[in-house]
Amino acid sequence: MDEGLWVPIVMFVSLAVVFSLWFYFRYKTRLAAQQTFRLALEKNAELNPEFMKQLVDPEPPKDRDLRRGLVWMALALGLALCGWAVPDPSGEALRGCLAGAAFPFSIGAAFLFMYSYGARKQ
Repeated sequence: MDEGLWVPIVMFVSLAVVFSLWFYFRYKTRLAAQQTFRLALEKNAELNPEFMKQLVDPEPPKDRDLRRGLVWMALALGLALCGWAVPDPSGEALRGCLAGAAFPFSIGAAFLFMYSYGARKQ
C-alpha cells in the first residue's frame, strides 16, 4: 500500500474514533442521570424541576466563550509560528500557514466578541 494513502485513512479513522467516544460519553452521562432519577423515585424523594434541569443539562460556565476563543486564537498562533519556522526563502510557506491560520483566528475572534458582548449584557 502506498505510504501517501495512510495519511487520509488515519485522519478519517481518528475523526471517527473521536466522534464515537464523544457520543459514547454523552450516552453514559444521560444514562447516569436516568439512573439517579430512578433511584430517587424508588426512595420517594421529591424531584423538583430545577434539580432535574440542573442534573440533565447543567448551566455552562460563564467564561466558556472566553476559553474557546483563547483556544482558537492559540491554534491560529501555532499555525502562524509553524509557517515562520519553516526554512523557505521564497516565503510561500509563511503565506500558506497564515492563510490557514486566518480561519481559526476568525473563529477565536468571534468567540471573544461573544464573550465581551455577553459580559456587557449581564
